[in-house]
Amino acid sequence: MISLAGRDIAHSWSKFVLTGIGLGLLIGVTLTMAGVYRGMVDDAHALLNNSGADLWVVQKDTQGPYAEASNIKDDVVHSLRGMPGVAQAANVTYFTMQVQGADGDDTRAMVVGIESGQSGEPGYLVAGRQLTRSHYEAVADVKTGFALGERIRIRRHDYTVVGLTQRMVSSGGDPMVFIALKDAQEAQFLKDNDAIQNDRTRTSTNPAFNRPGVPGLLDAVQALQSSSHSVNAVLVQLAPGFEAEQVAAPIRRWKHLQVFTRVGMEEILVSKLIATSARQIGMFLVILAIVSAAIVAFIIYTMTLGKIREIAVLKLIGTRNLTIASMILQQALGLGLIGFIVGKVAATIWAPVFPKFVLLLTQDAVTGLVATLLICALASTLAIRTALKVDPAAAIG
Repeated sequence: MISLAGRDIAHSWSKFVLTGIGLGLLIGVTLTMAGVYRGMVDDAHALLNNSGADLWVVQKDTQGPYAEASNIKDDVVHSLRGMPGVAQAANVTYFTMQVQGADGDDTRAMVVGIESGQSGEPGYLVAGRQLTRSHYEAVADVKTGFALGERIRIRRHDYTVVGLTQRMVSSGGDPMVFIALKDAQEAQFLKDNDAIQNDRTRTSTNPAFNRPGVPGLLDAVQALQSSSHSVNAVLVQLAPGFEAEQVAAPIRRWKHLQVFTRVGMEEILVSKLIATSARQIGMFLVILAIVSAAIVAFIIYTMTLGKIREIAVLKLIGTRNLTIASMILQQALGLGLIGFIVGKVAATIWAPVFPKFVLLLTQDAVTGLVATLLICALASTLAIRTALKVDPAAAIG
């Protein structure tokens, strides 16, 4: 039985191998799509792990700081540090923008404002050092393409890259650039110089702020307009022996802020932020599976039609239908096996070239192999039915 299928494949091996390669490229795309989804989930987990936080304190009635805007005052951190169960609390800002490199090209990155030595700081560096100055220094992920000592531009100021880190990405896969918190507050919340000048002009012409009998009021209001004391979140680390909800509940009640635990933030990032992308990838996988089944069915059916007389001869000499069906099934499974090997190799080669992180897991590969063989087996049923209906008399007709 095995020799029968092997001899038939050897008779038209070039067509069989080329079809397997074409099917393999399609399977490679399928494995890559699954890897893209896995990469998105891994990026979300990497973002949470890199923050070093157990709790995320954000603006009330928001799901910030990663899913939507959050704006709280930076002095909130002082009161949080005195709460029971809080070992460490640090302000942080997040905003995504186009960062201009020394060559003038823009790189989309998430800019993170951190306090040196606190939560939110890169956990490790592959080159250089951490931030030591309060202004105009940056630590960048290697994915940005920035080099040590390079001058990059964020909003209206230039920053020197003093350190490089790795796998510090946003939930969308954008590499991170870390700068000092004060610089980040200015870059994110302050307006440009022309807008500030216009606001000062409007304020000075407003009688409510420019009263003749209240000296200093106008200067105080204008000073507030030209300074920023807002952050997106406070990252909290728990003291030993305290549970996350045990610390979060008093903050929600007494500080009137929203608090997310690790579980809650994972649900927002994985179940909500990338839910639409996951469904879209799922639809692509279904479509690719249908196309793969159609290709295998067409090729096996065509090969079967090409040897109708040979099948009739086999029936004439007494070959059982089970033997003929097994021959066709083995050819379909062989085609699927060749396609899977080609697809796995192709996905492994081109995955690192993708702009987004592609995570190829062994369990996905095993699932893909089983699905490929199952699809090929189902696709062979049309050819098997055609072969079993062949009249033995066709061998001499």
